[in-house]
Amino acid sequence: MATPAFRPTHVVPPDGLPAWESPDVARPTDPLDALLPVELRDRRGDWAYVACSNGWSAWVDGRLLVSVPQPPPAAGQPLARTADPRPLLGRAEESLTQYRRAAQDLAEGRSDGEGFRQRTRGLRVGMVVDGESVWLYDAEHERWVFCDGTRLSTYAAQAGPGAAGPASGSGEAEAPAPAPAPAPAPAPAAEPPRMAAGEEPDLEPTRVVAPDGPEPTRVVAPDGPEPTRVVAPDGPEPTR
Repeated sequence: MATPAFRPTHVVPPDGLPAWESPDVARPTDPLDALLPVELRDRRGDWAYVACSNGWSAWVDGRLLVSVPQPPPAAGQPLARTADPRPLLGRAEESLTQYRRAAQDLAEGRSDGEGFRQRTRGLRVGMVVDGESVWLYDAEHERWVFCDGTRLSTYAAQAGPGAAGPASGSGEAEAPAPAPAPAPAPAPAAEPPRMAAGEEPDLEPTRVVAPDGPEPTRVVAPDGPEPTRVVAPDGPEPTR
């Protein structure tokens, strides 16, 4: 069986560290040298089983180990872009809150190293904010996503966008043209005069008014008797 590659996760404190053959204070062994790189392999409460860079393995008090900063996990997928980073921001906030509470309980003695490891197992958060740009680690898809805020949805606006005028050579926005003055309201119609009680109105006599344009053509009967007209007799036409 191949031996796993050694990857230091901690170092021994500057004063060295007592060691035991098993997680039992009755079975001590040679202490570990100061600042010796070790890799944490197992944890049982305050006990920690470590593999040393010199090939030695032992049980030590895990609370005294000095952690070595580790690089962030590499993303399995290429960088992507997101139009809305809010779901990932929410998950990052929840994970950070969970880690902060676990770290606080460990620092104040309400939890041991094993409890801290159990509470933080599976947490993976990555976030870099630089002005309007944000990089977030998407643990579900094992990738980093980027957003610069330009594609977030607008939920409400109090005023509509301004009209885009022609570009000016100075690069400054031109002042909008003044709005046309509203048309004056029509004057109210004059109210007809009112008659007093018992007063009769002055009625103008009816007048015949000639229509505009030429007078229409009229058929006039000729003077004298009506001309004689030949009328066919009733019955069959006589033999000729």
